[in-house]
Formats: sequence, structure tokens, C-alpha cells
Amino acid sequence: MTPELDVFDLRLLAALQTDGRAANAALAESVGLSASQVSRRLARLEGDGVIAGYAALLKPEAVGLTVLAFSNISLDRQAEAMDGFEAAVLRFPEILECYSVTGEADFVLRIVARDLKAFADFLSERLLRVPGVRSVRSAIVLHRIKHTTALPLER
Repeated sequence: MTPELDVFDLRLLAALQTDGRAANAALAESVGLSASQVSRRLARLEGDGVIAGYAALLKPEAVGLTVLAFSNISLDRQAEAMDGFEAAVLRFPEILECYSVTGEADFVLRIVARDLKAFADFLSERLLRVPGVRSVRSAIVLHRIKHTTALPLER
């Protein structure tokens, strides 16, 4: 069941998406509530699972991860291979996101690597050795045009 969100909840969530470290007093001022009301709303939004967690967002290149790729994965026999593939994906820290998709591929992955050699090694020595993987088609990102973690909250 989706929790009911009012205009203040949406304002609060928008403010947190802009600055997840904002103090309750600053959030209160930006959304037009008292700090105690903000505190209660945050507790409810966290308890309801609307706020899944808090994290520091790192620049990959600042920590030596200069290659970003999107890979389309096709499995041999999708039903039999799917569980093993999904378990393998969870073990590979290079894979930041994995989606089961419709279309020509079975999965789309977002992968980071130190450099092109590290990416090639990851593909050939680990990903392609996962039982059931039939093919991998990758696109290396040349330039990021837009990246956001903020969800559109307008109603």
C-alpha cells in the first residue's frame, strides 16, 4: 500500500533530495513547518519506507573508477539460468545496478571499472563465466549528460 503524501511531505522529500544532510531546523524553514513537525514526519516517512536510507554520493572518478558501462545480458535458458545469474550479480561489486528487462536482452547492468582493461577483465574473467550467460553487449559511456538521484515529486 502506498502511503498518503501531502504537500508538506512532498516539500520535505524534495528538500532532502537536494540536501540529505540538512538539519531539521533548516528543513522546517524551507517547507514551512516547525522542527518538531519535521522530525515527526521524517520518522513516519522512514517508518513507511518512503525514505529508504541516507548515503553519501561519491564521484566515481574521484575514487579511481573512470569507466562506466551499460551491458545488456542475454541468458541461454532464461528460466534455468536466472537464479544463478541473479546470485552472481549480487556478488560483483562492479555491478551497481541490475534490471530484468523486456526486449532483446534479459538484463541491463550498470557497471563501473578502474579503466578499460579492468572492465575487459571483469567481463571475460567473471561475468562471461557465469553459467547461462549467452551474450554480453556493452556500451561504454563517453560523456555523462545528466545524472540525478532526485525523483520527480510534482503531482
